[in-house]
Amino acid sequence: MIANFNEYGIIASILVWLSSGFLPFLFQNLKNTKIFFIPTFISSLLIVYFASFLLSQETCETLILPLGLLDFPFLIRIDSLSSFFLIILGLSSAGISLHASSYFRDIKGRPFQTTFVFYHLFLVGMAWVFIANDGYSFLIAWELMALTSYFLVTVNHHSLESRRAGFIYLLISHIGALALLLALGVAQHGMGNFSFDLLRQVTLAPLWKMLALLLAFLGFAFKAGLVPFHVWLPEAHPAAPSPISAIMSGVMVKTAIYGFIRFAFDILGGNFPSWVGLILLIIGLFSAFYAVIYAIAQTDMKRLLAFSTIENMGLIFAITGLSLSFSSMNNSDLSALALVAVLYHCLSHAFFKSLLFLSTGNVLHATGERNLGKLGGLIRFMPWVAILSLIGVIGMAGLPPLNGFVSEWLMLQSFLSFAELSENYLRLIMPLCAALFILVAGLAGYMSVKFFGVIFLGQPREKKLNSATDALLTEKIALSYFAFSCFMLGIFPSFFISVLKPIAYFILKQKDSLEIFPNEALTLVPISIEKASYNPLLYLIFILGVTLVLFTMVRFIYHRNTRRIEPWRCGLTTLTPRMQDTAEGFGQPLKNVFGQFMKISQNHFNAFDDKPKYISVIHDLLWEQLYIPIIKIVEKSSRLIAKIQQGKINIYLTYNVVALIILLVIVRWKSY
Repeated sequence: MIANFNEYGIIASILVWLSSGFLPFLFQNLKNTKIFFIPTFISSLLIVYFASFLLSQETCETLILPLGLLDFPFLIRIDSLSSFFLIILGLSSAGISLHASSYFRDIKGRPFQTTFVFYHLFLVGMAWVFIANDGYSFLIAWELMALTSYFLVTVNHHSLESRRAGFIYLLISHIGALALLLALGVAQHGMGNFSFDLLRQVTLAPLWKMLALLLAFLGFAFKAGLVPFHVWLPEAHPAAPSPISAIMSGVMVKTAIYGFIRFAFDILGGNFPSWVGLILLIIGLFSAFYAVIYAIAQTDMKRLLAFSTIENMGLIFAITGLSLSFSSMNNSDLSALALVAVLYHCLSHAFFKSLLFLSTGNVLHATGERNLGKLGGLIRFMPWVAILSLIGVIGMAGLPPLNGFVSEWLMLQSFLSFAELSENYLRLIMPLCAALFILVAGLAGYMSVKFFGVIFLGQPREKKLNSATDALLTEKIALSYFAFSCFMLGIFPSFFISVLKPIAYFILKQKDSLEIFPNEALTLVPISIEKASYNPLLYLIFILGVTLVLFTMVRFIYHRNTRRIEPWRCGLTTLTPRMQDTAEGFGQPLKNVFGQFMKISQNHFNAFDDKPKYISVIHDLLWEQLYIPIIKIVEKSSRLIAKIQQGKINIYLTYNVVALIILLVIVRWKSY
C-alpha cells in the first residue's frame, strides 16, 4: 500500500508538470513569469520525495494506465533503478527551474508561452522514459522527449545556427529511435507483446540476443552522444538556452545510460561474453579521449562543455562495459562496484554540469559573448558566478575533495581490480585501458583550468566586459544549490553509496553480499581498507590547514620583507589583455600533440596586411570524414530520384501504365 502511494505520488507530480506547462496561456496578463515556475519546483521536489521511498524496494508492482490503444495499454513500473534516475531528474529540474525563472525574464508573450510548455513536456517525456514498462509507451516517451527538446533547441529559430543544430539533432534522434524500435522487435521474439515483464521471460538464441544488444546500444549511443554519433551535441548546446542545455546535458543524456542498463542487465538478463564488455569499454574510452581533446581546443564555452559531456558519457559507458565483463565472469561484487561508480558519476555529472551550463548562461546574459577569446577577468564583476563556477570546475576536473573525484576514483578502483578477471586477455588489456582512463582524467583537469582561467581570471579582453553584472538573487540561489550538492557528494560519499549499493545489486539480481563498501562512517572503502581507502573530510581539513598556513606565512612573514616595485613589462608601459594567455594558447600544446585527430583551418597574415587577422577553426574530423560523404551521397541520390518528378500529367500516366504492365507480367509469371 505504501509502495502504491509513492508510485501514485510520482505520477501525480508528473501530471502537475504536464498541466502547469499551460499556465502562461491561462494567465496571459500576469507580468511576473517567475510564479509559473513555482508548481514546477514543488513537483520536482515531490518526485524526489516519493522516489526516495522506492529506492530500496526489492519487489515492484506494475500499473496499467487507461491510455494508449486497446491492445497496447501504457504499463508503468517504478523500481529502484527508475527511482534513482527520477531523483536525478527531480533534483536537477528543481535547481534549473529556479534558475530559469530569472533567466527567461527577457522572453515575453508567445515565445515564452511556447518555450514554457515545451520545457514541461520535455520534463514529462524524460520522467515517462524512466517509468515506462513496455516498448510501446517507452518509444512514445522517447519521441516526446526528442521532439520537445528539438523545439527547445530551435527556440531561436530565426538563427540559421539554431535551425541547423535542430535539424542535426532531430535526424540523429530519429536514427537512434529507429535502432531502438528494431531492438525491441528482436527482443520480443515474435510474441507480439512489448511488455518489459514478458520480454524478461523470453529466452533468445545467442545470436539474436547479441543483435538485440547491438541495436539497443546504437539507439542509446546516439542519445548519449558517443563518438561517432556525437555530432549533435556540440551543435545543440550552443544553440539552446542555457537552462535547456543544463537539463539536456545533466539529465537527458542520462536517459541513454538508464536505457542501456535497463536493456542489457534487466530485459536481456546480462550474461554476455566477456569480450562484449571489453568492446563497450574500448568504445567508451575512445569516445572520452576523442572528446576531451576537442574540448581543450574549443574557443566557444558552451561547445567546450558539450564535448566535456561526450567525454563523461564515454567514461560512463566504458565502466558499464567493465561491469558487464565482471558480470560475465560471475564476479557480482566487482560488477556492482563498477555499477556504483556509474551511478555515482551520473549523479555527480548532473550536478556539476548543470552548474556550469547555468553559469555560462549568466556570463552570456552579462556579456553577450560565448567566445572565450573575448572574455576574461569576470571574477571582479561577477564574483558569485565565478566562485560557484569554480566549485563546478573542480568537480568537472575530478579533483578532491569534490564529487567528480569520488566517482572517478571509484571508476579507477574498478579498473585496478583487473587481477580478479579470469580471462587472460582481459588482464593483459586492462592496464592499458586504466592508463588511457588516467590520461583522459588528466586532460579533463587541463580543460577545466582553461574554462575557468580564460573566462574569469586575467583582464577583460573587451571593454564591454567592464559593465558585466553578477547573477540575480534567484540565479545565485540556484547556482548555490548545485554547488552545495557537489560539495555534499564530495565530502559524504559513504552515505550516498550506502543508497546506491542496493540499486547495483538489484540491477544484477543479486543479494547484497556486503563484500564491497564495508560500513565505514566517513572513510570510503571500495573493497578492503588494505587495498584502498579515501577519507574526504580528512582531506578537506588537510587542504584547509595547508591553505591557512600558507596564507599566514605569505601575509604576515613574506609580505613584511617584500619590497613592492612596478613589474617589468618587456619595455611596455602598461599590462594589457594581449599579454595574457588566450583560449587558443591554452589548447596549442595539445593541438601540436594530437593534431592528427583534428582538422584545423587557419588564416595567417603577413607583414603587409592592412588589417591583419588570425583565424583558426577546429573542424570535427569525423564530421568531415564520415558525415559529409554520407550527406553528399544522399544529396546525389535525391537529385537522381527527383528527376522522376517532372510535373507533367502525361509522364505520371506513363509511370502508371509501365507499373501496370510490370505487375501483369509478374502475375502472369507467377501463374505458371
